[in-house]
Amino acid sequence: MTKKSDSAEVIIVGSGINSLVCAALLAINGKSVIILERNSVSGGCIRTESLFPGYQHDIMSSWYPLFVGSPAYAELKSKLDDAGLEFVQNEYSTGVVFPDGSGLALKNDIEDTVRRMETLWPGDGEAVGKMADQLFNHDAALTFGLLGNSPYAWQTAKLLFSEWRKRGFGGLTAFAGDAIESFRRWSSRTLSHDKSRALIAPWVLHTGLGPDEASSALIGKLTFAAVVAGGMPVVKGGSGNIVNALIKVIQDHGGTVINDAFVEEIMTSGIGKQTKAIGVVSDGKVYQATEAVVCNVTPKQLYRKLLSPLPHVSPEVQSRADAYQFGRGGMQIHFALSAPPSWSTPELINVPLVHLTESMEQVCLSVTEANNGLLPSKPTLGIGQPTAVDPSRAPDGGWILWVQMQELPSVLKGDALNEIDIPNDGKWTPEVRELMADRVQKRLELVMPGLSDIIVGRKAYCPADLETLNSNLVGGDPYSGICSPDQFFWLRPFAPVNGTKAHNTPISNVYHIGASTHPGPGLGGTSGYLVAKGLL
Repeated sequence: MTKKSDSAEVIIVGSGINSLVCAALLAINGKSVIILERNSVSGGCIRTESLFPGYQHDIMSSWYPLFVGSPAYAELKSKLDDAGLEFVQNEYSTGVVFPDGSGLALKNDIEDTVRRMETLWPGDGEAVGKMADQLFNHDAALTFGLLGNSPYAWQTAKLLFSEWRKRGFGGLTAFAGDAIESFRRWSSRTLSHDKSRALIAPWVLHTGLGPDEASSALIGKLTFAAVVAGGMPVVKGGSGNIVNALIKVIQDHGGTVINDAFVEEIMTSGIGKQTKAIGVVSDGKVYQATEAVVCNVTPKQLYRKLLSPLPHVSPEVQSRADAYQFGRGGMQIHFALSAPPSWSTPELINVPLVHLTESMEQVCLSVTEANNGLLPSKPTLGIGQPTAVDPSRAPDGGWILWVQMQELPSVLKGDALNEIDIPNDGKWTPEVRELMADRVQKRLELVMPGLSDIIVGRKAYCPADLETLNSNLVGGDPYSGICSPDQFFWLRPFAPVNGTKAHNTPISNVYHIGASTHPGPGLGGTSGYLVAKGLL
């Protein structure tokens, strides 16, 4: 993409948002940087393509509330503005729709959400208001402080000490207990109406958990409340423009981005604790790093491939990398429409992201079916409408549906409805993918009558397709690893051993970033931000 250089102070492997944030911060502070990306397109899970003439589709990620609220964006905003990046959103945030066509649209306003819920489901609106107050007032410093700092940083220790003084030991343990509670238990205790639970339950899926799993209550509550409070911003013209803007900042400050560059190994010098990375080998070419190598890869890619020839990467580290668990597969289906769909609940036409499900129990069932290798009978659908926020992505009068499912098996063992024949080898095929897309389209027709009559084109990506697009999405897991308590915070990507903790590796100047590291997925750029600040 840019002119090639053989040497830099910092070499970054992979070009996802964490890599781009890291490189931009380093470059504007005077560090020389090279990013090496194995694909022909930069951006990791951020990619915009014209799947059909006149339509711009975000084929993976599309919504950026975490990035817009991140310290990385705050620090880079002026330069990204100069590079032409523009986020847009409307007054709506999210909503839910049920197969009978009934639904609820929510605005970008906690108080309005409380009123709307209270009208339909008395008592539950008030409960959600109290939940938001707890998250954003009483627990905000602790929750966001833990997620925004390295678990092993001095700031984290000071934060915990400060919260201990305020809450006492009992208060801290109560917070920890709440943090590992399942969504089903919290919602059954707190909410009185099934439809209130169904409104929030799908947000649990957005970090790869299910409503019956540990920590799903905190994840579901926090994600839902953050979206309602902050909205669902998209990048004007397509998410690819955030990649373009970050690359422009990097290049304008002397950095280099090289595509089609497959990194084979990290080179080192010295022995024992004196070992340092001195560069990488990409397609037989040596790129020298005078200060650090930063890797946006999975644990197994790092410790079994890039560092595998090195004797000081202990068998225990390699074993833990092998044991790192990936979650269910995801699926994306993109529809180009000649006109806006006719929602059974008309107000939903304004909503950036609507979830379709029967109930919290159906979300749980679909997760169980996928965990057992079955194509779910009634998958939870995240129905994105980027053109409700950014009409420039479609021709005049046109519309885009961005449909995401997060309850698909990586390896197929059967179909919950016994309608789709499964290959003997359990692998996804184009035939299975399209039959599953047909199932989804029929499900959409329940809440958008006449949808099929306005479809200009449809393009689906199954779990195997997602892994092909981004090798960090092992098995099609869109979150690059399960965010269960055994793989989160202090334990992401795994428990510390032989120098590995958070973003550190056994080699002092090799760093690990990306969704497989703290604080996990979400496209906030936090791991790249933390490593960049450390290097500066």
